[in-house]
Amino acid sequence: MPSHQQTRSAERTGRPPLTERRKAETRLEVARAAVRLFLAKGVADTSVEEIAAAAGISARTLWRYFPSKESCVMPLLVIGIESTAARLRSWGGDQGVSELLSTLGIGHAETREAATEMLNLVRLTQTEPGLRAVWLEAHREAEPAFAEALAGRAGLAEPDLVTAIQAAMINGALRVAVEHHAFNAETPESLAAATAEALTIAARGLPA
Repeated sequence: MPSHQQTRSAERTGRPPLTERRKAETRLEVARAAVRLFLAKGVADTSVEEIAAAAGISARTLWRYFPSKESCVMPLLVIGIESTAARLRSWGGDQGVSELLSTLGIGHAETREAATEMLNLVRLTQTEPGLRAVWLEAHREAEPAFAEALAGRAGLAEPDLVTAIQAAMINGALRVAVEHHAFNAETPESLAAATAEALTIAARGLPA
């Protein structure tokens, strides 16, 4: 349990208490270990015990964090969702689509290692149904977060039909862009360009 001093410090800095940060770091390490093992051995031949050992924790601890071995990869996906939602919240009401693309592009200024890690995970979803389900669940959870951010930008207390549809368009564009990029074995450096192109297409809407 965090001390009173840790809690006060977290409140001042806007960061979660140390124990929560430690849990998040552990979950992320488990996710990375799971992806490495899934790539090397496949999901079926990878055990929870192996993932736990690679992450430096016990299998019992891993089960406290995740309901299945496939769900171990969720923290890697949540990072992108939270980053995109934060950038949507910072998109000013007086700014246009070009400013949105610029804002979202910052979120994709990742290291080559991080981009490769994400693309490897997405490639696995093409052949591993369990991971595909986790990938789609992550995007299902992302949509309300995006809609909430867009509603705030529009000065609404909660999402309406317009902001819900806009969120779905952004969510779909991002998912398809990453999948297209990953499944076509393109280089990590062009992931941001693929994302920007997808969002531009979505912004144009349906053909006349």
